[in-house]
Amino acid sequence: MEPTHLHLEEHLQSSDLLTDIVIGMSDGLTVPFALAAGLSGAVQGNVSLIWIAGIAEIAAGSIAMGLGGYLAGKTEQDHYNSELKKEYWELEHKREVEIDEVRRVFIEWGLSPATAEEATMEIIKDDDRWVEFMMKHELGLQKPDPKRAKKSAFNIGTSYIVGGMVPLVPYFFVENAIDGLKVSAIITLICLYIFGFFKSKITGINPWLGGLKVMMIGAVAAGAAFTIAKLIEAA
Repeated sequence: MEPTHLHLEEHLQSSDLLTDIVIGMSDGLTVPFALAAGLSGAVQGNVSLIWIAGIAEIAAGSIAMGLGGYLAGKTEQDHYNSELKKEYWELEHKREVEIDEVRRVFIEWGLSPATAEEATMEIIKDDDRWVEFMMKHELGLQKPDPKRAKKSAFNIGTSYIVGGMVPLVPYFFVENAIDGLKVSAIITLICLYIFGFFKSKITGINPWLGGLKVMMIGAVAAGAAFTIAKLIEAA
């Protein structure tokens, strides 16, 4: 039989991967799409400028997003390690208080006082097991993957690049920016809807409505960028 903790670890890693993909892909699809739309309204005949600027934005955006994911992962690790040290200190200097906290956890679970006392005495036999118990059940903290920060940076950055190339690719095959925008809008809005659909399905939200919301956000962002560019050009 497969150990429960392995199943839990795989589940958490899978959840982390999905979270990273959602963060990177959602911004990757939306931001370059809005940028390309805005430039299309300003430089209709210079398509090369659009995809050069788009590639530059994707490069900068993927680095920034990846760095954000890395820092978030490091912050999670630092917070866990800080709380871990505090728990070991409390075991050494406030042992009776910590024993009572273990006892209260079991009481809150619905165990009888006698059973809770027996379970408490069993837990406190090993300090490492005791600390792990307190981290998980008193503080609600799971031990983070030590490689989480690097994985998150890679996953988010890569997802941003993949998402960002979707609205940009059509501009490589057209000579007029407006023609590129038309194709880009169709492809990107479809991708945004599909992305929003599956994202909502995973999170338990109505997928049809979720897909529509994500698609509309992208459409509004691109429309606003295009309109502003046109207004500036006409001024």
